[in-house]
Amino acid sequence: MKRIAVAATALVVTGALALTGCSGAQRGGGTGGDTGGEEAAGFEAGATIGVALPDKTSENWVLAGQLFTDGLEEAGFKADVQYAPASNTVAEQQNQIQAMVTGGAKVIIIGAKDGKQLATQVQAAKDAGAYVIAYDRLIENTEAVDYYVAFDNFKVGQLQGQALLDGLEANAGHEAPYNIELFSGSPDDANSAVFFDGAMDVLQPKIDDGTLVVASGQTEIGQTATEGWLAENAQNRMDTLITSTYGGDTVIDGVLSPNDTLARAILTSVQQAGKDIPVVTGQDSEVESVKSIMEGVQYSTINKDTALLVEQAIKMVGQLQEGTDVDVNDTEQYDNGMKIVPSYLLDPVIVTKDNAAEAYANVPNLLEIVESYQ
Repeated sequence: MKRIAVAATALVVTGALALTGCSGAQRGGGTGGDTGGEEAAGFEAGATIGVALPDKTSENWVLAGQLFTDGLEEAGFKADVQYAPASNTVAEQQNQIQAMVTGGAKVIIIGAKDGKQLATQVQAAKDAGAYVIAYDRLIENTEAVDYYVAFDNFKVGQLQGQALLDGLEANAGHEAPYNIELFSGSPDDANSAVFFDGAMDVLQPKIDDGTLVVASGQTEIGQTATEGWLAENAQNRMDTLITSTYGGDTVIDGVLSPNDTLARAILTSVQQAGKDIPVVTGQDSEVESVKSIMEGVQYSTINKDTALLVEQAIKMVGQLQEGTDVDVNDTEQYDNGMKIVPSYLLDPVIVTKDNAAEAYANVPNLLEIVESYQ
């Protein structure tokens, strides 16, 4: 039995192997086939498809909205794409989803602003005969979610943890032990715990054997969380850590950052304090972070090709419309606290300066940036 921390309650199963978990969304056993939990019934061509996305604080969410609009319309559907404003509570997204239900959407794709607070709305969708696809973030504690499509977010965390170790060995300029700090995402995002737990799956053994030292002592996700995924919150916390823990000549060798926006904020704090640049991880392949990586400032990011994720979600919509089997992975499913949600997980790719050209070979705008530095 291998213990991993992926979700808030209950049991994690991958294939036949039971894994014990301890936080929100968790990985569970596969269905053993290529279809979801219910037989697809089909619906009329040209139907309205609702897409409810969170705020536009990430480049990937902005891109996803445009890709959904274009892709659904090209597939013959009517696209109703809505964003919940960053300055608003989850109530705005709840209202948007309810309006999609009232408007007769046959499928509602939801990138949850807070996956713990949408059970009422997705149940209303289910009661109205609509399908619900959780996109990128799992919707929790409800049986009314039909499918989940995302990148393998536990693997994202593992890749980030390994990148931090690799970067320290290559760039720290001294032997272990290495001083590091840990950052995690917003507590209202179920993925935050999955990213963090994946990273700690790699980092915790190195903390235990003394290779890594979290000098602040802040190793729990409640201590490391970044409310709202906001850059200013990450920068403020890094400012506080530098003042409290890294005064004088004390060196911070590395920082686990869960995404690129927070990575740049952390680096800004370190630079303003006049400290040497640490090894900093990231995620999302945001343009400014790709530039920073090529300049040797940020160490790594994760490429999660939004186009592939949107394409898979739209493919699921098409399969539901036709009444055919919906593609899911055989062995990787997620337990949302109420049911095992049939899931399709894509593979993330770690990106450093060394492999950026290869990683972005099929992403023209990012490849152009990489080639401009070579």
